[in-house]
Amino acid sequence: MPVVSRFLGITISFYWNDHLPPHYHAKYGQYEVIVEIETAVVTGSFPKRSLRHVLEWHDLHQSELATNWKLCRQREILNWIEPLE
Repeated sequence: MPVVSRFLGITISFYWNDHLPPHYHAKYGQYEVIVEIETAVVTGSFPKRSLRHVLEWHDLHQSELATNWKLCRQREILNWIEPLE
């Protein structure tokens, strides 16, 4: 489970050889959501403020997330993505 970013107590990660559609996992404490890279559709439960942070970060880094999804599917080293500040 490669971690590609951390900010405000949120961890963003991918799972090796995960299922389609392209997505990533965001965790905050006991909460976890799956966010689709192309559509930003969210599955799971997250505090509202933390989810807003994740979606803001998503908008800033969508192309980098897509690249990391491809790298992860090929089991290559993923790129670190700058955290939300």
